[in-house]
Amino acid sequence: MNLDPLWLSLKIASISSVIVFVVGTCIARWLSRRHFTGKNLLESAILLPMVLPPTVVGFGLLYIFGKNGFLGKWLQTLFDLQLVFTWYAAVIASVIVSFPLMYQSAAAAFKNYNPNLENAAYTMGASKIKVFWTISLPLAWPGLLAGLVLSFSRALGEFGATLMFAGYIPGKTDTLPIAIYFSVESGNSQAALWLVLIMVVIGFGTVYWLNRWNKRQSIWITGVKDEEA
Repeated sequence: MNLDPLWLSLKIASISSVIVFVVGTCIARWLSRRHFTGKNLLESAILLPMVLPPTVVGFGLLYIFGKNGFLGKWLQTLFDLQLVFTWYAAVIASVIVSFPLMYQSAAAAFKNYNPNLENAAYTMGASKIKVFWTISLPLAWPGLLAGLVLSFSRALGEFGATLMFAGYIPGKTDTLPIAIYFSVESGNSQAALWLVLIMVVIGFGTVYWLNRWNKRQSIWITGVKDEEA
């Protein structure tokens, strides 16, 4: 059985998750304490990929980064770089579709603790960076970790936008979901079954670990141990 789609999917999901975690955390932290005209419009735009069909997202990326797109032309002219039908395109597609999950989790995490804790640190002369690393980040960490895990899972299972933007090139852009689809299309049900089982195991293990971690956090905070089935 060819495991190249597995390693490619893990690489793409890992890279996109790091990007989404850093950018999503920074944007969520910046927006969580600010109120301005157009904030709802901006947040709606951030969350839009979550409600759009993946094929619509893929078409939008193809339209922007294609050889006739404004960014595609710019990259081709200045750097002789073409993103379409490369694994970089799969990373971009995964970032776009998983970013709303990270942002939503991070925004909720930053809003759930008392901002007076940060204000008290400011009055004692702490810098914004120090307050973020010593107060904001630790208090919001459970929500940030949940967003990271969900974003990784979403990136790992991304299909529609990746297929339209990165295409299906064996050994280059054949991620697990795409490899499963084309294995079924070609009549290779045995290979598709093994790849499906791999995805189910990874997905189940990820969600199970997150639930266990959340329960341990709840026990540590409340001191009450939930009964497990």
